[in-house]
This record gives sequence, C-alpha cells and structure tokens, in this order.
Amino acid sequence: MSKQPKYRQVADALRREIDSGAYGPGAKLPSESELSARFDASRNTVRSGLNMLVSEGLITSSQGLGYEVRKHEVFELNASRFENLSFPQAGDAYSTDVTNAGRRPHQTFRVELTTASDYVASRLRVEAESRAVLRFCHRFVDDVPWSTQATHYPDWLVEKAPRLTEPGDIAEGTTRYLASLDIEQIGYADEIATRMPTPDEARLLEIGAGVPVLLWTRTGYSSARPVRCTITTFRGDLNRMTYEIGDLSARSENDPQ
Repeated sequence: MSKQPKYRQVADALRREIDSGAYGPGAKLPSESELSARFDASRNTVRSGLNMLVSEGLITSSQGLGYEVRKHEVFELNASRFENLSFPQAGDAYSTDVTNAGRRPHQTFRVELTTASDYVASRLRVEAESRAVLRFCHRFVDDVPWSTQATHYPDWLVEKAPRLTEPGDIAEGTTRYLASLDIEQIGYADEIATRMPTPDEARLLEIGAGVPVLLWTRTGYSSARPVRCTITTFRGDLNRMTYEIGDLSARSENDPQ
C-alpha cells in the first residue's frame, strides 16, 4: 500500500496517463466527481491532486470547463542563424523565421527613451542610469503570445543611427539597418537562464501556473565595442532554442533538430 498522501497518488496516476498519451494535448480530464469515484477519495483530495498538475504546467483549469491537458504548439528558434545576415532574410528576423515555419507572425511595438539598468549597462559598457533607447516588441505566433523582446541601444549609437528612435518598426530589421551604416555586428555573446515569471511577464505572455520563462540575453558587438543588449523573454512551454556549431556535413535529416 502506498505511503504517499492520497492527493499525490491521484496526481501521480494522472501524470503517468498524460505522459503515456492516454490524455493528449487539449484533452479534457474526467470531472472531479468521476475522479473521486475512481480513486475513492473526497473531491477536496482530488482537487489537491489536480492543482499539483496545474502548478507543474501539465494541465489548465477553467471555471465551468474543468481541467484540460495543456497544449504545446512549440516554435523552434535556431539561435545560431537568428540575425545572421549570411542567411536569406526578407526583413525582420523574427517575422522571417516564423513565416518560414509555416506560422503567422504578429507583434506590437513601442520605442521609449529610458535609462540603462545595472544589468544592461554592464553589457553595453556604459554608466548605470545613462541614457539609452529601448525598442520593445510583444510578439505573437498565430495570435498566441510567444515572447517579449527588449533591445537597449546606448546613447552614442543613437546619434549615428537616428532611425532607432522612430516609433515604428524598421522594415529591414535593426541589424541590417546598422550594417548599412557600417556598424556591423560581427559577434554575439549569449546568456540563457530560466526562472518563474514576474506578474507583468505572466500577464503579457498569458502564462499559467507552474510555467517558467526562458530568458535569452544577446549582446551584439562591432569590431570596437558592444552596440546593443537584447533581452528576449520566452514562454517556457511554447519555445525551443537550437544552435548549430561547426561543420555538420555528417548530419542526417533524420537526426534530432
């Protein structure tokens, strides 16, 4: 006989069934009453077990609709090719990648004059609280919020590239725009971390309980110094990042991508 509390037994049994595919993405779980009868447990015990799965990000709950297995329509981003001007690209790298994946991109956009936080300033090699321009995108794939992207540019660069302060998007992408001004980004330093979302991030990305965010900080360098710091915040359940490094001529199309 299991020594685990009954609510954990409920959660473990349902988790195994979800993992095995008995309940696929979007599938409705049995009602609390049905699960109470199945596990010979009170509805409060069953609800505690279900709430464990909600906190783990496996299922969602809606008032009057019961519990459903969370859908995972994952978008894959090849981070080693993202913004690489040697690859064909019609404009903004995000829109190009999403369109090439057969999905529909959409984004809202704002530009504001701000000050560099300690985190950003250390990467741009400027004084903390010095003036910077923030270009902020709230991005969607097929109308589902997928990520936010906050790119910070130091004040000295804005004087050379005034379009960075324009309120609209730059059609060809900022990387190509800067390259046209002989400000070519020849190297990138990436940092990747995970954590639980802030309340504002959870609101913007419509993140349910138990789902973390993936933080991708990319600092872009010219031959002389850093020119921008981009912090992208992804929904952890809907995104997958890949890198390709070195000679991959031996790679098969059947190898994991």
